[in-house]
Amino acid sequence: MRTTVAKGGSVELFARIAGDRSDPALILLHGWPHDGSLYDPVIDRLGERFFTIAFDLPAIGRSTGAPPSAEKATLASVILDAAASLGAERPVVAGIDVGGMIAYSAARDFAERIHGVAIGNTVIPGLDPWQKVISDPRIFHFALHAVPDLPELLVTGRERPYFDFFFDFLGSKQRPLPNTMRDAFTRAYLRPEALSAGFDWYRAFARGCARERTAEAAHHADPLFSRRRGRPDAGGLCRRTATRRGRASHQSGAGRRGRIHADRDARRIRVDDRRFRN
Repeated sequence: MRTTVAKGGSVELFARIAGDRSDPALILLHGWPHDGSLYDPVIDRLGERFFTIAFDLPAIGRSTGAPPSAEKATLASVILDAAASLGAERPVVAGIDVGGMIAYSAARDFAERIHGVAIGNTVIPGLDPWQKVISDPRIFHFALHAVPDLPELLVTGRERPYFDFFFDFLGSKQRPLPNTMRDAFTRAYLRPEALSAGFDWYRAFARGCARERTAEAAHHADPLFSRRRGRPDAGGLCRRTATRRGRASHQSGAGRRGRIHADRDARRIRVDDRRFRN
């Protein structure tokens, strides 16, 4: 693994890189409260087959500069610009948690710039089962983090114990997150602008929901998901399957675990959703 800094607009993104530029490109996006070091245990192995880039998301960790907004489409644009500057052409974008939401936006808004996406441990604001997830009292932090200024007031100086709650409550009980990773993730949010950037992701959820409602009202066809679940769309180009395959877990996330498999050449997309243990 090697490291560098890539520019996406006014933002400089710290990147961990493995592999050769001549290989297919893969972008790895972390969630909250992580940074790109989440992928340190696997990036070198992935680099044997892919030109792999694991970014610190804008303003997090060693990434600097504020993006124009915290809306996921904006973040996707910044990340794709930074990846392109490193030589990543038509990458697969893979992300968990907030990183998964950004990957979704990359596919929805910038399909011509990517080869595909893989999305895990997240829900998409405004799309099922979003309303069910945010109604779950165990997912209280979605509402708390969206309040202006209050999360910063409560968490500043208490970052590690606050993050530990989520690592323990939402993470695996059999394989708890090691202290080395907890320490690294906490350091990534110690700067005031980093802490606020993470909370701003939640503050942008309402705008994401509004966008989906607008699209639904206009009968806009979702480029990723057929609105008629479980059946092909009119052109047979998009298929969605929803299955439950037991329980899974991760260090962070909420609601359902989802994965998108995209084959752009065959113009076929499949989504597998599964519940995971909070």
